This record gives sequence, structure tokens and C-alpha cells, in this order.
Amino acid sequence: MKISKTSSQFQKLSSRNNIHIKVQDGLFSVQGLDKWYSNWQEPYHLMLTLPWLGFISIVSLLYLALNIGFAGLYLLGGDCIVNGNGSFQAAFFFSVQTLAGIGYGVLSPKTTYANYIVVMEAITGLFAIALLTGLSFARFSRPTAKVMFSKFAVVMTQNNLPTLMFRTANQRRNQILEAQVTLSLSRDEVTAEGRHIRRFYQLHLLRSHNPAFSLPWTLMHPIDEQSPLSGFSAESLAESQSQIIVSLSGIDETVYQNVHARHTYGASSIILNHQLVDIIHVVDERNRYVDLASFHHVVPL
Repeated sequence: MKISKTSSQFQKLSSRNNIHIKVQDGLFSVQGLDKWYSNWQEPYHLMLTLPWLGFISIVSLLYLALNIGFAGLYLLGGDCIVNGNGSFQAAFFFSVQTLAGIGYGVLSPKTTYANYIVVMEAITGLFAIALLTGLSFARFSRPTAKVMFSKFAVVMTQNNLPTLMFRTANQRRNQILEAQVTLSLSRDEVTAEGRHIRRFYQLHLLRSHNPAFSLPWTLMHPIDEQSPLSGFSAESLAESQSQIIVSLSGIDETVYQNVHARHTYGASSIILNHQLVDIIHVVDERNRYVDLASFHHVVPL
């Protein structure tokens, strides 16, 4: 059986399932990627990625709504709260005290109906507190890396080979243990059959492992005959929408959890015949310092 769709139906379906990609300055940006509002269909991920102000606001609104709902249930039983006089205000504050397990004793249930509602609210309070505690702990315990990458990657001759170079630094005053860096090239290509594809290549680094990443780290990829960048030019990088993708992972020694950092260099961020400014300065035989103010600076050869 053949199913046909009208043009308007197809456009509506296509619009709902499309992933929008924007290319700017040679960098691909996926609409909504890593944004908290893209998780609105997944409440758990939404509550983890919301800014703290949004998280507190939603929790506060849900708390108020829950107490208003139970206050309404108490009012359905008439004057069922001691010293409540059947008022909404008394029912609301009694709900707050019950949900939090406060129990001043001034307001208390005086009918069987009210006691049943108290049991329901007490159980709801247990689950609500457990859920809020879990969400708060998950937000606080999420490991983050405070790693920066140089704004530009340069290509210069090193050991008689053109070499792609960039650097990274740990901005925290601690160490990332067993740091590993992987480097990939992503670019558009056309197959022998004329199909356009996006292809990824692994780029070899002279040193991809750092046992204790605390000082700035310069990473180098020699562009030899086996390198996917062999024979490249600034024009070919731009034409193929090439990107250099850097992925760093390791163990934060403070919390002993895995941390990750990622950076992307577009064609406009890869500068030929330039070098990174030296940021390590020697004071004397025993002392030297790192000048991070020049971390992103490059100079022509």
C-alpha cells in the first residue's frame, strides 16, 4: 500500500525533524546544541542544565503549586483543621508545615478526612525532598574542566616539516592527571560517484599524553606525506569547510572525576607562516614564570 503526503504535510514533518546547522567563520554550529532549553522534553536533563536561577525558580513555583493543591484538598473537607476556621490561608500554611515536617501544633487535623490528606502529603513530601536532594547533588557534583585553548592554531616549520601547532592551559591551580588529547580533521569531500559527504580524519600528535597537566601545553601535528593535511592551503581549507576538532580528557585531582574539554578551529582560525608567542620566561637559573597575558598572541615568521 502506497502512502502519499501532501506538500504541506511533508514540509511540516520536515520542519519538526530538521537539525539546523549554521556555518559561520568556517565553524559549524548546531542550533540548540548544549543549550538548556533544548532539553524541555526531558525533565531530568532540563533540571540539570538549567541555570541556577532558573532551577531555583522552577523548584519554588512547584513547591508553591504543591501546597496550593493540598490546601484546596483540605478545604474540600470543610473546617477540618484545628484553628483553621475553614480559611484558605490556614490550609495553605498547614500544608507547608506538613510538607516540611515542621508541626508547630497550632494547626492540626481534626477529622478523619484531614488525616488521610496528611498521610498523602507526608508521602509526597518524602519523595519531593528525595528528588530535590538528588537533583541538587547531581548539579553540584557535575565535574567541569576550566581549560582554555589558544584562539589560533598556527602552521610553521618544525624539524624541516610544516607543523600545525596550538596550545592549551589549565586555568585552575591544580592538575589534570593522565590528560589525553585527540585531534581530528573534519571536512567536506566529494566521492568518486559525485556524492557530497562530511569526512573525519584522525591527526597524529607528537605528544598526546600528559601525566600531570598543570602548565601550558603546546600540541603539534607534523604535516608529513601521511597527514590528511598534506598539500593543504588556506584556500583549500576554506573551500572544504575544514575544522580541526580538539578533545581533551583527564582526571581532576581535586575531585578525582573525569573532566572533558573541547575546542574547534575553523579555517579562519588556522594561520600559516606564524608562530605562537613564547609565554615561558626565565628569570634566573632557578626561577621562571608563565605569562598568560600573551597566551593567544601569534606573530609572523
